Amino acid sequence: MTEPLRPRRIESIDLLRGLVMILMALDHTREYFGATAISPTDLTRASAALFMTRWITHICAPTFFFLTGTSACLTLGRRTIPQLSRLLVTRGAWLIVLELTIVRCFGYQFNVDYRVTMLVVLWALGWAMIALGLLVHLPVAAITAVGAALVALHNLLDPIRAASLGALAPFWTILHAPGIVVATPASTVFAAYPLVPWIGVTAVGFGLGRLYALADDRRRRALLRIANAAIAGFIVLRLVNVYGDPSPWTAQRSPLFSVLSFLNTTKYPPSLLFLLMTLGPALLILWMADARTPAVLKPAAVVGKVPLFYFVLHLSLIHLFAVVVCYARYGTAHRLHRVGDRCDGDVPVMPVVCAGERAARRVVVELLVKAG
Repeated sequence: MTEPLRPRRIESIDLLRGLVMILMALDHTREYFGATAISPTDLTRASAALFMTRWITHICAPTFFFLTGTSACLTLGRRTIPQLSRLLVTRGAWLIVLELTIVRCFGYQFNVDYRVTMLVVLWALGWAMIALGLLVHLPVAAITAVGAALVALHNLLDPIRAASLGALAPFWTILHAPGIVVATPASTVFAAYPLVPWIGVTAVGFGLGRLYALADDRRRRALLRIANAAIAGFIVLRLVNVYGDPSPWTAQRSPLFSVLSFLNTTKYPPSLLFLLMTLGPALLILWMADARTPAVLKPAAVVGKVPLFYFVLHLSLIHLFAVVVCYARYGTAHRLHRVGDRCDGDVPVMPVVCAGERAARRVVVELLVKAG
């Protein structure tokens, strides 16, 4: 039986969102306190433990984009389509502004010189919301189909290199090929989160919202089927090793590292296999939490109700703590504030450096590792 969507909070959605937001802190802590010289996804240098600290946090961004779409669909119980469209466009624009000001200057970098600017999570989420704000005028099935097509087919675009497009290169970089958008002596802008696949994830998440108009049993069966299909799709496509990720897995020096290679899918941009690998388990968690939220996890649901506040606050606090530790150990922390200074230099290896430069370095290293 199908019921109209009701304007209510879904605790399982808050729980899942809160869990990935808390897990995100692990990734950001490593960014400030981890070893700068080793990419966690470089299996020729990284340990299995270091790889797993990166891999386990891969679930965060896809889940957050996906649930943004789901939550937007659930608001249809109290908003008309034009109202929802306007809300998504305005909030998306606000997220872009927030990324380029407060988060860039007082979260990632602790400076206002704009010598290096990273276009990352909130930038991509803002544009995904704007795109969804335009798509919501279509039927839900059409929105879901558009999203699924972007997710499933965007790897066909992998051979297109931004450098081959001349004056259009910056646009392609923003849409699908992470890299430098602007490079001048005064400033560099680096797009780490290409928009096309993230828009697709958000649109598919919107379609999932319709499941919450179903009776409980039907919804849970559907969630389980979709989760299992995503996980099975990942395993089958990864075994075939032909399509779905620009970096095929290979046999490594040990069975353990061969498994890690199997799991080492591409995030920049998020490949089809990366998204199946992360969203499948996320949907399993959503299915398991649908009937009842375990008492021990209820604090995570609280975080899931205020994700933007948590994101900005935890990022700034981790960065601030890194500054305090760096001052306590070395008497200086200028590399936490200034982008462009050498981050290795004469300071003993305490790799708390500017997150903007670290993030750019990590993305470039991961791209080079995948390409190599």
